[in-house]
Amino acid sequence: MTGTEHVKMEHNPRKVWARILTGMVLSFSPALLCSQLSLSTVVDLAQANSSAVKLAQADVKKAQAALAETQDVYIPTLAIGSTVGYSVGFPTGQPSIANASTQSLVLSFPQRQYIKAARAGVQAASLGLRNAQEQVALDASTAYIELDTVNRELDVARQQETYASRLVEIEQERSEAGVDPLNDWLQARLTAAQLKLKRLHLETRAGTLSKQLATLTGLPVGSIAPDHASIPEIPSFKALDAGHTMAGIESASVLARSKQLQARGDNLARRRPQVVFGAQYNLDSDKLNNYSTYFNHYTPNNFGFGFSIQIPVFDIGQRAKARESAADALRAQVEAEQAVRQNDVEIATLTGSLRELDALAEIASLKQQIAHEQLAAVLAQLELGNGAAAGPGAQPQQTPKAEELARIDERQKFADSLDAELDLSKARLGLMRALGHMEDWLHELHTK
Repeated sequence: MTGTEHVKMEHNPRKVWARILTGMVLSFSPALLCSQLSLSTVVDLAQANSSAVKLAQADVKKAQAALAETQDVYIPTLAIGSTVGYSVGFPTGQPSIANASTQSLVLSFPQRQYIKAARAGVQAASLGLRNAQEQVALDASTAYIELDTVNRELDVARQQETYASRLVEIEQERSEAGVDPLNDWLQARLTAAQLKLKRLHLETRAGTLSKQLATLTGLPVGSIAPDHASIPEIPSFKALDAGHTMAGIESASVLARSKQLQARGDNLARRRPQVVFGAQYNLDSDKLNNYSTYFNHYTPNNFGFGFSIQIPVFDIGQRAKARESAADALRAQVEAEQAVRQNDVEIATLTGSLRELDALAEIASLKQQIAHEQLAAVLAQLELGNGAAAGPGAQPQQTPKAEELARIDERQKFADSLDAELDLSKARLGLMRALGHMEDWLHELHTK
């Protein structure tokens, strides 16, 4: 036995250097303080900066140390020391001026279970680390995609404000000329005010998302400008596509198995014998005492070794410990089963929501296309006329007012379409993680 066992970690030097260079550029170059970063870079930085990931890494190291501890009991220990002291009369202890002792476990039935439990603990901690990395990737991806969508909606909102400003001017002129009532002018001002409020809301949301990404990545606030081209298409999964198990659920299951092995070892400890090897060397001296006066066969060099066999007969404390371990194992098993049930419910919920969000996204897209065609028709009529002769029942000629209203409506339908796509993307990412396909998404990010 080696006494150590390490978890194989994926190491990509190019990815590491990309993180380092990105951090250096953004930290030391004010001119590039706000620059476009790809989604894959943001995810890498978030995983490297995440406290949850660092805690999970510490758990892995702790589990590895615990495994080494359970295995190393078979490797002999060595200790040296001295018990030098002065005594008068009958000596109270062995006159050792130097000593060395060694000890190791030879045979232990429960120790085998403890080693298996520690190995399962390392596996559970590794899965917990992967689960933390996937959760950070999901949070960073969601915030990044939403910030990209909000920035696009902000551009739309500014365009709408421009159209609304023109509409107010047109209505004011028409009202002053007596063509339209004053109420139309007030309605145009109300539309402009509502669009301004919408822009302010989007700016606030963009600021919040920028702060969230800065917290995730450790970069300055506002230093991340999303690159829309770096966002790959999010695949659509169904509940039947659950070919993987989510790392968090798998970690809970392995941890439950580790607790069960630990409980089995504690139960064996009160029923199975244990064999320990030990040896000791003493260099004795009677210079500081009268040891040789009372012991005729005194020698300065003394050595001994042997095996210690312990057969448990009655140990009520160990029995209580076994019951405690069994209770911990039962709790871990119930928690693992509960995690599975909760994940199944989440998958069912997200699957149902996806069907609705797919339909809503399609409706929003069709409305945007219709609004675009209506705007094109208005612009064509303004340029060429409506083709209808003047007279009773003829279709009225389009006006600049109708143009601005059509432009505002088309931009609104486009923003609604962006919102629907964002909700759909969030649901797809959530279902992807619940089905255990988050690694596929990370692979897609780094290959785009």
